[in-house]
Amino acid sequence: MTTDTEVKMGSAPTSNLTEHGQDLTPQQDGGVHKVIKRPGDSGETPMIGDKVYVHYTGRLLNGKKFDSSHDRGEPFTFNLGIGQMIKAWDLAVASMSKGEVCEITCKPEYTYGVSWNPPKIPPNSTLVFEIELINFKGEQLTEDGGIVRRIKQKGEGYASPNEGAVVDVHLEGSCAGHVFDSRDLRFIVGEAEDHDIPLGVDRAMKRMEKGECCLLYLSPRYGFGTEGHSHFGIGPNADLIYEVLLKEFVKVKNTWDMTMVEKLELAVAAKQKGTQYFKAGKYIQAVIQYQKIVPCLEIEENHSEEHQASVKALVLSSLLNLAMCHLRLQEYSHAVEKCNKQVIEVDNSNEKALYRRGKAWLQMNEFYLAKSDFERVLEINTENKAAQAQISICLQKIREHHEREKQTYANMFQKFADQDAKVGKRKPPREDGAVKRRRRSKENL
Repeated sequence: MTTDTEVKMGSAPTSNLTEHGQDLTPQQDGGVHKVIKRPGDSGETPMIGDKVYVHYTGRLLNGKKFDSSHDRGEPFTFNLGIGQMIKAWDLAVASMSKGEVCEITCKPEYTYGVSWNPPKIPPNSTLVFEIELINFKGEQLTEDGGIVRRIKQKGEGYASPNEGAVVDVHLEGSCAGHVFDSRDLRFIVGEAEDHDIPLGVDRAMKRMEKGECCLLYLSPRYGFGTEGHSHFGIGPNADLIYEVLLKEFVKVKNTWDMTMVEKLELAVAAKQKGTQYFKAGKYIQAVIQYQKIVPCLEIEENHSEEHQASVKALVLSSLLNLAMCHLRLQEYSHAVEKCNKQVIEVDNSNEKALYRRGKAWLQMNEFYLAKSDFERVLEINTENKAAQAQISICLQKIREHHEREKQTYANMFQKFADQDAKVGKRKPPREDGAVKRRRRSKENL
């Protein structure tokens, strides 16, 4: 560890640090003192959980630098207010606006304390950081970025609602600056659609804590989609913002704590609810329900003869229904996955699974695989006219594919021929030795 004899540990003067600037500590104990060196470009500041991008330089009170993101040539990123950084940084960055540069002077209890410190920093040191807030953005709760959360008020503890939990919330929905929904209500996680609550709010519940208040930014896929919501006056493909306060929740029993009878009851209820959503065209909500069934029943290894038939029927139907939902959602690889699980592991002669997998292959332009599945369907049921029609479509697609390939190669060869012809025109004809000697003799006459 590098030490600095110029710093008297624990004796850093603080009286001259509060003459200007701002004390950021909740207790106003002078532990984090901020001075703005360059104002930011807006009044908006980061919220808890936001991903922030900063440049910084850290120094001891004597001016000696111990760390800097500038030396590494790229900004430093972290999620604000969740314990990833020292307390001083969480307080300081939460007070900054984009583009702002500030200097904070931090007592050891807000940095690394007395007992622990990284290399180059003596124990019990007061530290000075210059921080530039380059950018910040909310936490993405989905891979596609369709649900973004920004936490206004952190919740209590670490528990969150699970699928099927009963939640009490206050919510306020807005679109283009207009508030269209504001209410207190109770609903079941996974069934928010029944209360005109968009999918994005329902999915975010599983990430919230009791007492948490957050803003949710929802893309149309997680809002009211292409149809909009006439009652709320929301048009198609609208982006929504919801402010949600989770006041209370009661978790449901985990499936591993359930009896076999309870699991079967849960699976039957999920199937019924999923079918209800499917018929209403709410395919993502249907997927949520059908996905409860297989994990719930598969973890039970030893089924009694009494329950064995019910378990098998529920697993098969849920996988088939999931495949159909994924087809409607144009998630063809997921449809293939569900059918594979059904065809290979459970029933390799299932007509519906083979047909739905064939439909997925066809949409993925895997014409030969699709044709093979439809032919297998006809082996099982020679009267399946839908499979016969699909084979005709496959054959037509294969012919079209061959024609496109043929034309592509023809165009490619013609392009090469045209290039060769151009090169030939630009190149002067090569003279042999006799021609050159006759030309030189004429020039000498």
